[in-house]
Amino acid sequence: MGGYDLAKKKHSGEAGMKKFLIGLVVGMLIAFHLGINFGRHKPLLSNPYADDVVEEVKERTGQAIESTKEVIHEATEPARKDVEKKLSR
Repeated sequence: MGGYDLAKKKHSGEAGMKKFLIGLVVGMLIAFHLGINFGRHKPLLSNPYADDVVEEVKERTGQAIESTKEVIHEATEPARKDVEKKLSR
């Protein structure tokens, strides 16, 4: 009977560790989403990946396109002036 009690205690320790790890992972996932909403000053239970992310990506993409256009225009400006001088002769 004494061996049975020892085996039962061994398994209960493993079960306790398993419950702890599962609780830790679930808690981290919930805290991650709540933390995102808290950092953005949004309601805690709202979707942290709502339209705001999409709009922000669209805005940044537009800014990147505009800055790229400006850089290309500045890079091609001397060549364009040379071509205009040659054509005006």
